[in-house]
Amino acid sequence: MKQNKYDEAEFFDNYSKMARSIQGLEAAGEWHELQTLLPNLKDKRVLDLGCGFGWHCRYAREQQASSVIGVDLSENMLQRAREMTDDRQIQYKQLAIEDIDFAPGQFDVVISSLALHYIERLDAVYAKINDCLVEGGTFVLSSEHPIFTARAAQDWHYGPTGEILHWPVDDYHDEGKRVANFLNQDVVKYHRTLATHLNELIKGFAIQKVAESKPSPEMIEQVPGMRDENRRPMFLMIAAVKV
Repeated sequence: MKQNKYDEAEFFDNYSKMARSIQGLEAAGEWHELQTLLPNLKDKRVLDLGCGFGWHCRYAREQQASSVIGVDLSENMLQRAREMTDDRQIQYKQLAIEDIDFAPGQFDVVISSLALHYIERLDAVYAKINDCLVEGGTFVLSSEHPIFTARAAQDWHYGPTGEILHWPVDDYHDEGKRVANFLNQDVVKYHRTLATHLNELIKGFAIQKVAESKPSPEMIEQVPGMRDENRRPMFLMIAAVKV
């Protein structure tokens, strides 16, 4: 049974109140870097895995992608995406990422933003993504960083008066399931090392660029607490090309 927290009413309501859910890509702290990893999308067939509200789907069409398919397991997510989308060249499909079964070479670009840390078998998903890409096609992903996922607590270490002291890392090489607290609920995520992320990719891809998230100067100035995001990377981003 694939985890589908976003179709639980309270969880979805809390998610819908997040800045990135309301304001879109510009409110996502990693977007200014992830955007630079994307190839030229003009006339490209794009697949978005874990599309959520469809922000990346609509961005791809703004960049003149010829067609976009957004995949998500959550009906709540897809309903909101459809409400926000007025474009016949964008299709949304309710499907678990693990269950995708597209035709070989069906897409020129595959994007997956902040969804793969929910996936247990990363190797199987990477293989399916590789298969549905044309030769030379691009895969761009963002996922929670291994430094962030290593401990299930996913929180700072605080001093006696509540001040942030440091970000603790432990059990780094103990890959696998973590039950983390997100939006005040237990959520199952999967920790894997940076080496695993890269080694699984190079089985079928040539890695073009790797980035570790840091807030833009504008966000540091405008968003309270954002300066602390420079103390450790929250997200890992990778651009790779099918070989």
